Amino acid sequence: QVRLVESGGRTVQAGGSVRLSCEFSGRDFAGNDMEWFRQAPGKERDFLAGIRWDDSEPWYGPSVKGRFTIDRDRAKNTIFLQMNDLKVEDTALYLCAADPPRGARDWGQGTQVTVQG
Repeated sequence: QVRLVESGGRTVQAGGSVRLSCEFSGRDFAGNDMEWFRQAPGKERDFLAGIRWDDSEPWYGPSVKGRFTIDRDRAKNTIFLQMNDLKVEDTALYLCAADPPRGARDWGQGTQVTVQG
């Protein structure tokens, strides 16, 4: 059974930082793009960052480039999202995903980040 479990979400003041984790298991993730998205109420799901499991070069969506950093720990089957200089508009449910070379993405359930102004 494939599982992606996010953690680390919390309430933080504007300008603060949060580090999210996503631990995954249940299949071989070689060749997958490991990704972070977020979804705020009433808005579309927003791509934030991606990194290939067996490569090192990340890529970022325009809304967070320069403030958020994705990385991974292969030994722990975990990816991370370091979020700095948080803004009220960053408030959302943050989800991780594993996108295989063929087939549909697997998703986690999400972790809530709330930024207070």
